[in-house]
Amino acid sequence: MMNQTIIIFGEVLFDCFPDGNNVLGGAPFNVAWHLQAFGISPLFISRVGNDSYGESIKKAMKDWGMNLDYLQTDSHNSTGIVSVNLIDNEPHYDIVESSAYDFIEFSNIPDLPQNSILYHGTLARRNTNSAITLEQIKKSISPSIFFDVNLRSPYWDLNTIESLLKNTSWLKLNEEELSLIVPHESNINNRINYLFSVFPLNQIILTQGKAGATLFTSDNINQHISPSQTTTIVDTVGAGDAFCSVLLLGILKNWDVSTTLTRAQQFASAIVGIQGATSDDRSFYQGFLKQWEISTMDNG
Repeated sequence: MMNQTIIIFGEVLFDCFPDGNNVLGGAPFNVAWHLQAFGISPLFISRVGNDSYGESIKKAMKDWGMNLDYLQTDSHNSTGIVSVNLIDNEPHYDIVESSAYDFIEFSNIPDLPQNSILYHGTLARRNTNSAITLEQIKKSISPSIFFDVNLRSPYWDLNTIESLLKNTSWLKLNEEELSLIVPHESNINNRINYLFSVFPLNQIILTQGKAGATLFTSDNINQHISPSQTTTIVDTVGAGDAFCSVLLLGILKNWDVSTTLTRAQQFASAIVGIQGATSDDRSFYQGFLKQWEISTMDNG
């Protein structure tokens, strides 16, 4: 899959922390940022306001080498903002409604390549405008789809999730999200088996916090990875996004399941050691690239 393009659709916003720090965020943006640092150039489709936050996002993307051609500017709606409060070291979010990313317009999107992997979540389709745009993208290029559930109440419903799963190849979610979208089954294995039996999924990646993550495949090749006991936690914002970015990297580079899981967990463990979901320190990423290149050569 090395020649495939990754398209990232969804929100870009500022996470505003209790200490006054404002950090660039949004799950799709975080994934796109990480992939850019890992040498992949994703096409990031989103929308910002004609305001200072929007200008900051454009500058950050330009400085990071990201493609701005698919980032729209909204003259009526403001750049997205989320107030983040940490309770027992877990993030809780107050998400401002009617943000620019709710109004992504299909007519303003440049041509997209057919041979693509499309990553999306759930938040950016809370508004009809962006929801319609996402469906138009799918119809226009028929991409392979990586669905990162990212449930944020009250911006989702079960019918919508089930509709999205009908054309999903890779599904990533956490234990709480799994129980919410398969409420009628009693345990993890039954819920996973139900999803595979009803939807055309190739892989389900279940993140489990301190317990690590488990990757389930449609042909019953299941693997679990646990984080190192020495992991230092500053905050857990963006850990799932970090994990996701390496899963996508593994798909592109044809890594085997075990290698992909190990590297995804390594990177997610590093992200929880910093505040916020991304880093603008290139050496932070280069260390992983060097390690993974050496590991790839060692494994033949």
